[in-house]
Amino acid sequence: MKFSALSLGICALAAASVHAQYFSAGWTPGQAAPSPEPTPAANAGVPKDTPRKVAPQRITPSSIIKFFDITTLLSSPLSVSLFSQVGINITQRLESAIENTKVWDNRVPLITDDNFEDLIVNEPLTPQEEQDRTWIIVISVTTGRQDGVSLFVDKVFDEAFNETLVAGDLPNVRWGRIDYLNVTGITTKWSIWHAPYLVVLKDRGRTLRFYKPQNLRLKADVMRSFLQDEQWKFTPPWSSSYAPGGQREWVLEYLAFCMTKFYNVIVLIPRWMLFVISGSVASVVINFLHKPAPPPQVQAVLPTIKVDAPTTPAVSDDAAGSTATSSPSKATRRKKASKAKN
Repeated sequence: MKFSALSLGICALAAASVHAQYFSAGWTPGQAAPSPEPTPAANAGVPKDTPRKVAPQRITPSSIIKFFDITTLLSSPLSVSLFSQVGINITQRLESAIENTKVWDNRVPLITDDNFEDLIVNEPLTPQEEQDRTWIIVISVTTGRQDGVSLFVDKVFDEAFNETLVAGDLPNVRWGRIDYLNVTGITTKWSIWHAPYLVVLKDRGRTLRFYKPQNLRLKADVMRSFLQDEQWKFTPPWSSSYAPGGQREWVLEYLAFCMTKFYNVIVLIPRWMLFVISGSVASVVINFLHKPAPPPQVQAVLPTIKVDAPTTPAVSDDAAGSTATSSPSKATRRKKASKAKN
């Protein structure tokens, strides 16, 4: 009991010493409802993490094609789970297949119609860097068909690129590759209708020099010395009326725009369907060209009936002569008769 009384006394003393702001006089009629006092935030003074705005990705034909790519379909979670049910590691199989089909060095940037402006034309450079910047670009067709010349050019190009990375003696030279079968706009603007080609590009794509493989010694060290000594300056740049800056540059630009739009539509069609459509159209055209000539039209000939004209009986020469001689004798007889009456 002593302990309880002592405890109650201490509690009463503590309650009396509490500040009056913790007690409310209560609500009286006619008084507005008190608003709750704001409580300090638990994380006051801590900066809030504002979510960063992610720029929406631009939809390009190449990104749409990836959805129909056989590699994308087989590497999907559904395909992986289905193949795993039968004991096949489809992911490992795909990686080994991709490694076996690798035809060039992936460290060389691939230039396409989508990234040409960002990679070359709008590359952030100082005036001095812009003056020294040189691009060496190979236009290849190795991915589409096993072309021997294109495959050899890719091999030499990759060897020269690798040696340059090791030596580090060409800081102003950048290397690039164009897949001719998957790029339409760039090759049309440059008036390139077959591959392989080597291109030396300057002035953000305004100065171009083109080289066929047979015009160069295709060796890695020779290609490197060709760039180190700037031997490409002895070749005049492309300066026709259709070249960049020419009077008819707009012709190739308009043609490239139209062909790119057409390619972006055609490329969305699966390859097997494109084969079926092209085969059907070719069959119709061939049948039309080899169509046999129509048989000659036979006109109906009505039978003609010949009607003989009425003919007079023919008089023989003797009869004609007798009649001719008899007629004057009759005339003389009539004259004599008339005289006798007189």
